[in-house]
Amino acid sequence: MTWEMVVGLEVHVQLLTRTKLFCNCSTDFGAPPNTNTCPVCLALPGALPVLNGHAVHLAARAAFALGCDVHTESIFARKNYFYPDLPKGYQISQFDRPLATGGQVALDDARVVRIHRIHMEEDAGKSIHDRYAGYTAIDLNRSGTPLAEIVSEPDLRSAADTGVYLKRLKQVLEYLEVSDANMEEGSLRVDANISIREPGRSTLGVKTEIKNMNSFSGVERALEAEFRRQVALVESGGRVVQQTMLWDAHRGEVRPARSKEESHDYRYFPEPDLPPVRLTSEWLAQVKAGIPELPSSRRQRFVEKLGLPPYDADVLTAERELADYYEGVVAAHDDAKAAANWVMGEVMARLNDAGVGIDALRVMPRQLGGLLDLVREGFVSNSAAKTIFARMFESGEDAAVIADREGLRQVGDDAQLIAWIDQVLSADPEVMRRFVGGEKKLLGVLVGQVMKASGGKADPKKVNRLLSERVTA
Repeated sequence: MTWEMVVGLEVHVQLLTRTKLFCNCSTDFGAPPNTNTCPVCLALPGALPVLNGHAVHLAARAAFALGCDVHTESIFARKNYFYPDLPKGYQISQFDRPLATGGQVALDDARVVRIHRIHMEEDAGKSIHDRYAGYTAIDLNRSGTPLAEIVSEPDLRSAADTGVYLKRLKQVLEYLEVSDANMEEGSLRVDANISIREPGRSTLGVKTEIKNMNSFSGVERALEAEFRRQVALVESGGRVVQQTMLWDAHRGEVRPARSKEESHDYRYFPEPDLPPVRLTSEWLAQVKAGIPELPSSRRQRFVEKLGLPPYDADVLTAERELADYYEGVVAAHDDAKAAANWVMGEVMARLNDAGVGIDALRVMPRQLGGLLDLVREGFVSNSAAKTIFARMFESGEDAAVIADREGLRQVGDDAQLIAWIDQVLSADPEVMRRFVGGEKKLLGVLVGQVMKASGGKADPKKVNRLLSERVTA
């Protein structure tokens, strides 16, 4: 029997604020354990929470960008459960009155994944297990960090589609500067709910929840492993039990952690120390108006307005900073395709080799545009341009300065070009005889040899013409 995978995701996004959700403690990652703490995030008696307004702004910004309905009133609630790294014994979250509902994320084709809700909550601390020493330590620096939890409907049908959804969602969050979405630092964490059913059925099967996934590829691998486990279990006469599973990336398998809690297990009730969050229509309009052009719209514009192939548009809009840089190059040099080739080629290759991002690039967009102008106008060859860009990458100098200093300007003087051609032809009389005799396939070989003899300075178009004229003569 064939089976259908059904997946819904809970994506926890750390909001990009300087301070925590209910206190003034820093959210900086990497501080010494338990230093970014205070009576509020340590849950000391008498400490009261005060809501971080910027966190609400960021969460609403994300909700609008995903097409959600942001509600004018939402309510924080206490979610009661005991973990060693949850000092209060409850988490301040939102339950039946979340910040936003609805919305969607588009995949690569006409399909979309619906958003069920977006709610705000505080993060718990972190348990650090030392299996060699045999103890567990608690770091509460993360306790109270502001999160937006983005809950999807069970619309995903494969691990691959799940990966696409997560990449698209991450891209939107980064464009908005809502979160740095760094999975290695825990700024974006994914819990996946998965069940199986016979194709064509509308009812959902019993789901399990997978945790402990720290990469998108890990999410995909974990879903495939759990799908296989559930199928094997059902086909052998067993039944799936609702439980929380942990992903073991080293072994490539999932294993049970505990039974899965239901909402009634958490005994939700409104947080008595926080009033309802009331947002005015004017405030919501300002947040919505401040949303930048989103990656999907930018991709479409690059294809329709700039004439780029869809693949190029997809690569160039992967990061907001990269797309901004590319548009700056196009503004300086109006050949959009040439600019795309250089940004996706030389620029990204140099950045990858150096292990840095586009923000560390010393070559300004206008400078790269100036280099492309030199190529188009025939002042430097393509090979010389790559040499010039390598120097620009190191020094940040303009292309014309480097070309003049290092003698890399292209030579178009016919007399000099003929001298190089004669040098190449005289070095191999047999090749010259065959070429003059009509072997046209040797033209490319000879152009390359002339370019080598000139140190890359010869104008290849003129060399091609002069060699052709030599055959005619």
